[in-house]
Amino acid sequence: MKEAVLDVLTTLLASPWWYVALFSFSAIDGFFPVVPSESLVITAGVFAANGTTNLALVIAVSAAGAVLGDHVSYFVGRFAGAKLLRHLRTAPRRRAAFDWASSTLAERGGLILVIARYIPGGRTVTTLTAGMVGYPLYRFTCFDLLAGVSWGVYSGLIGYSGGIAFERNPILGLLFGLGLALSVTVLVEAGRWLYRRRRPESDEAEPENSDPVTSSR
Repeated sequence: MKEAVLDVLTTLLASPWWYVALFSFSAIDGFFPVVPSESLVITAGVFAANGTTNLALVIAVSAAGAVLGDHVSYFVGRFAGAKLLRHLRTAPRRRAAFDWASSTLAERGGLILVIARYIPGGRTVTTLTAGMVGYPLYRFTCFDLLAGVSWGVYSGLIGYSGGIAFERNPILGLLFGLGLALSVTVLVEAGRWLYRRRRPESDEAEPENSDPVTSSR
């Protein structure tokens, strides 16, 4: 069974169309965060260790797709911001995520665009918010390039390290890479939770009539 799975994976990843799929899934994940793009990049990185895929190309196409997808999300926020905001008012949890992204963009600027790429769902909320609050496009592009490239390098190298560590068993290498990525995500989420817990309550409170979109313009 394991040999059959490996044969299928090797055949899929050896095809040039795999890079097209990797680019496409990375782009879609930027504005529709249900596609496991990071897992696909890690998988490709694992198989780069035995030469099935090209690590540099894996990193390049995944980063390019991520940047494209983030820009789609940004422009959706920019041109449909008012409609999205009305929808958020009926969804408290999503509104809370939007308020967090909006306030963090105001406080820390483009740094949050880089950090949010490593937070599940956070990347889409943040890029949408950047468009909704009118964050300057040239600054968004600069920080998003940094975010996309660092994410591509990070995901590809995590997979590659798993493939090197378990050269004779790519399945274990894949599990190692996915487990390491999950651990990093948990640490980022824990750090974000601790940061929010330690902030003064007055910093988190907003006047009832405050509107992050209009106040940020």
